Amino acid sequence: MNAGAQPPPGRLRSAPSWLINQASAHSHRLVVEGFAAVDARGYHYRLLAALADGGPASQAELGRRTGIDRSDVVAALNELADQQLIERSPDPGDRRRNVITATPAAGRHLARLDGVLAQIQEDLCAPLSPAEREQLVRLLTRIVEHHAKPV
Repeated sequence: MNAGAQPPPGRLRSAPSWLINQASAHSHRLVVEGFAAVDARGYHYRLLAALADGGPASQAELGRRTGIDRSDVVAALNELADQQLIERSPDPGDRRRNVITATPAAGRHLARLDGVLAQIQEDLCAPLSPAEREQLVRLLTRIVEHHAKPV
């Protein structure tokens, strides 16, 4: 809460939706600031992680893997290409599509971003013990999976 701000009404302080929203806003700010400090964005991390985990893919497939809108995928891939972190090549099976491949520099950059993200997790979860952090992840995972749309 901002210095000088009044606490929310009691009924909000006990509403999971309000608490999750407050934590999410704080988390989002930490992620944006943390990645900006190393000239990156959350989309860059998501795309590079998807390539590292799943290998080369079309732009459309990367959008599905990461949940990023198609137009945002293209813009973020353009930024990564400008940094020589990805390469586009024609798909041998469909010349209308590009296959995106991470460069060796992408692996080094992703490792750096992993470190940034680890520090963000530390900052976000500072008041929690290791056991509480594990419990928080388990509980949030259950909520997210319960409300996930079937594919």
